[in-house]
Amino acid sequence: MPGKILVVDDAAFMRMMIKDILTKNGYEVVGEATDGAEALEKYKELSPDLVTMDITMPEMDGITSLKEIKKVNPSAKVIMCSAMGQQAMVIDAIQAGAKDFVVKPFQADRVLEAIGKALS
Repeated sequence: MPGKILVVDDAAFMRMMIKDILTKNGYEVVGEATDGAEALEKYKELSPDLVTMDITMPEMDGITSLKEIKKVNPSAKVIMCSAMGQQAMVIDAIQAGAKDFVVKPFQADRVLEAIGKALS
């Protein structure tokens, strides 16, 4: 069952890419944010079913934002996205409560698989 998704990335191109994948597959992108602080505000405002969250962003990074969102809603579903397949960051993200981790550049099937699993 498709859900409402908040897309968070400081790069407009990356947001556009992931939005394209999502909308073509029946998901509704309810909002976008360019950093972790904005993501937290939008999360509270929009109550999305899922958040795709970049890790490396200005203001507040994705892992900090993930932790803050989890304080607002412990059952929040967040999938981390990062160009850096750094093991430590992946582990930090999962320990902080991320449902999954997708590496950039995005592969549509991998993104959809992660989102499908998280929402099921």
